[in-house]
Amino acid sequence: MTIRSGTVIRRRALFEEAVEIIEREYATDLELDVVARRLATSRRQLQRAFAEAGQTSFRTHLAQVRMRRALELLREGSLPVREVAGRVGYRQAAQFAKTFRRHHGRPPSSFRREGQRAAGARSTENSADGGPPERGGNLDDTRPGLAYSTASA
Repeated sequence: MTIRSGTVIRRRALFEEAVEIIEREYATDLELDVVARRLATSRRQLQRAFAEAGQTSFRTHLAQVRMRRALELLREGSLPVREVAGRVGYRQAAQFAKTFRRHHGRPPSSFRREGQRAAGARSTENSADGGPPERGGNLDDTRPGLAYSTASA
């Protein structure tokens, strides 16, 4: 079955508009139905747009955007994993860690430690150059960095 060129163009436009919404609002509780309503289309049409124009699904694309941003935040090294999870739209740190590990092949805490080591190296380099040392670790530097834990706060 051949798809009309007008349909292809419309689905491409729907996909691009939905991607813009995801990029802006990935940290909120985005749902396919809500995005479809905002774009004045049906759930099924938006699913088709993601499948045909993006070769992915809404849920997969949203997870990819969240995981990309989470990696950026973790590499900065200053936020606890639980805080990063919340900032990228996950209410449960355990679910975030599971998704992150599946997506990146390593637990989020390992990337956070890398970010802290890099910040420490920059701090040493800057202070050796006479520049101000950068702060690393957690936000207030009053306690050691926290690795991911399943214990409740």
